[in-house]
Amino acid sequence: MRPAGAFVADVLAELVATAAPGVNLLELDELAHRRIRQAGANSCYIDYHPSFGGSPFGKVLCTSVNDAALHGLPRDYTLQDGDLLSVDFAVELGGWVADSARSVVVGTASAEDLRLIEATEVALEAGIDQARASGRLGDIQAAIGAVGARYGYRVNTDFGGHGVGRTMHEEPSIPNDGEPGSGPLLKPGMVFAIEPWFMQGTDQLVVDPDGWTLRSADQSRAAHSEHTVAITKDGPLVLTARPDA
Repeated sequence: MRPAGAFVADVLAELVATAAPGVNLLELDELAHRRIRQAGANSCYIDYHPSFGGSPFGKVLCTSVNDAALHGLPRDYTLQDGDLLSVDFAVELGGWVADSARSVVVGTASAEDLRLIEATEVALEAGIDQARASGRLGDIQAAIGAVGARYGYRVNTDFGGHGVGRTMHEEPSIPNDGEPGSGPLLKPGMVFAIEPWFMQGTDQLVVDPDGWTLRSADQSRAAHSEHTVAITKDGPLVLTARPDA
């Protein structure tokens, strides 16, 4: 799974570097699509149609802007100075899947937005630190939830992390809060997408007319961070580690 993880991380880095005032979300999606074709990879999103989706997704990125928290369907929107952009990207390469997400502020950033993004990144680090053999799945969940609470954000548990392998969404589901010491035993060889996401003012979501984009119910900003992480006998291995980290 390492090549898939490295590819996802590299493309996300390029997307974040490209995102700027004046760039259209459809341009970002086409950039990712081009990279997928060049690598001989396959998008996990373009034909994705779960029960909660209004139709097949049709794009290769999730681009969630400002009050969009998750599953932002790329549309004809030009990024503005100060927009908070979350990009989620998953592909299959060589028969294996990797999944990762990053949030950035385009142009001028407010202290509140930077704090929100920081919270998701700190929560992600805390969750990864608990992804250790002989621990429990609930340890990961509890670590994420504790960070959200420390920053003063409510935690939505309807959408969260998940297993990753030959397909994008595998068991188990990993809500972003839980009880330490609960859930399945963690063993070497397990691979999870750990993905904390928070909204500034609520834990409730509403669905856009596009049938996909999930927004905060109070129109407050949202941020999202995610890595694909393998559990090994030597500790957690981040397969989607940023190339500039």
